Amino acid sequence: MSEATFTFRVDDALKAEFSTAAKTRDRSAAQLLRDFMREFVQQQQESSVHDAWFRRQVEIGLDSANAGPLIPAHEVEAKFAARRAVTRQRLEVAG
Repeated sequence: MSEATFTFRVDDALKAEFSTAAKTRDRSAAQLLRDFMREFVQQQQESSVHDAWFRRQVEIGLDSANAGPLIPAHEVEAKFAARRAVTRQRLEVAG
């Protein structure tokens, strides 16, 4: 793997503090910066994969809703209200 130089400006005090903090972890500032860069790239890739998955799930849901019969909201609410009532009764009996 070829290497490239990454140059940027940073406040002298921040550079000194960062270098000191890196040394406390037995790492150089450059090593830590490479680690941070790798972690950031990995997080972005994972986020992108999740975003693509989520968008696909939304598309599937929309396609399903557009293709078939839907259950009216009031029926869903009634079903789960009944389930909550049963659960509350069981808790009262157990409690």
